[in-house]
Amino acid sequence: MVDWSKFPDVAVLALLSLAFFSVARNSRNASSRVWLVGWIMIVLHFGAFMFLPAPDIFGTASLLLGTSALVWAGILFMWASVPYRSRVSSRWMLAALMSANTFYIVVLCLAPPGHWLLKPAALLMGVLPLAVSLGSIRTLSHPLRWLTVILYCALSIFLLTVQNRPGTGPALAMNAVLFTVYFGCCIHFWYAYRRATAGALITVLGFLGWANVFTVGPAVQAFFPSVHFESEVWNLPKFVVAVGMILLLLEEQIEHNKFLALHDELTGLANRRLFEDRLGNTLERARRTGSQAALLLIDLDQFKQVNDSLGHHIGDELLKHVAALFVGRVRRTDTVARTGGDEFSVILEEPASRGDALRVARMLTRLLEDPIVLGGNTVRIGASVGIAVYPEDAGDAEALCIAADLRMYSSKRAAGEQGDFGAPAPPLMKPLRSTNPASELR
Repeated sequence: MVDWSKFPDVAVLALLSLAFFSVARNSRNASSRVWLVGWIMIVLHFGAFMFLPAPDIFGTASLLLGTSALVWAGILFMWASVPYRSRVSSRWMLAALMSANTFYIVVLCLAPPGHWLLKPAALLMGVLPLAVSLGSIRTLSHPLRWLTVILYCALSIFLLTVQNRPGTGPALAMNAVLFTVYFGCCIHFWYAYRRATAGALITVLGFLGWANVFTVGPAVQAFFPSVHFESEVWNLPKFVVAVGMILLLLEEQIEHNKFLALHDELTGLANRRLFEDRLGNTLERARRTGSQAALLLIDLDQFKQVNDSLGHHIGDELLKHVAALFVGRVRRTDTVARTGGDEFSVILEEPASRGDALRVARMLTRLLEDPIVLGGNTVRIGASVGIAVYPEDAGDAEALCIAADLRMYSSKRAAGEQGDFGAPAPPLMKPLRSTNPASELR
């Protein structure tokens, strides 16, 4: 026999899973694949429950598979949201929760009431997570991990108390297991997505509603037996969570697109658009306060040779390495941008005199004097720097960029002769004060 009344739920969740897959495959969210496996488990849960009316072993197998799939999905959702998921101990915790829950469900469904296996199965619910946590306490001690241990130790105690009650014991125990799993999801998602967005709010509230289905439903049946709710009412939180997760992925994709609009995708530094905006704001603040600001234009030497001889992959790694070096040595208030293929720009916020700019330039170029090892290859590069100071060298952003650019190329030409970007500028490098600086450079 097949319960076709559950087919619409299976169809809707299958369509939601396909929609989730189409969004997740373009997502940068590392959890999206685990979420997708979780939703496949939910579809499996509904599909298995269609065969519950089947006689004998087929009905029992459907109950076992459907309930286990529901529990596995919740544990996967919970595990996907922990920030330390890549740790070995986190995988051990996943295995501990999966095995303890599955073993208890099998014993509860197959063993007769009061069977001796129920007690060790209930104890394992708390003992296994606790053992994993204590075994890895030296390398990882996180609030979420201990919260999981507390939840499952409390569940273990509750199961030992109620599972042998005549009549209602097995149902109470099963609902307690499912409540614990999805209440844990609620807590983990709240911790992982503590932001005021629609996706985060809907997902957390959806998991809270999903967990309470296993408390409110039995309570309504026990205290208000004449009240009847359609099964779709109890399934509603599942659909809410699915929509919330899709919104979370879309929100993160939008945020990533906004980031890419203002940042270099390779290095994560400000791109030219953001650089020009920050330079304009820096000069405006310096103008209001009557202070100085400085611009450093840094061009990597021998970068083309690295690209040609070792390949673009090593060239990309070199650019990321240089970007990390520069960001680690300037003030948080300053801006490091990638404004060209192998060109970096540094905005030194006020106060920034020419002496300050020279010190920063020397510090950054010295970072590149030592050999750099990338992918088993040792490369040597240098840098040519052009410095322009506002308002001494130029009175606006465009003129300041031209002054720094010309000084950088002058530094390249003078390499080996003067060898110092801090040397007096050639006549071409006279301070630019005109509103049309290009006319003074002809």
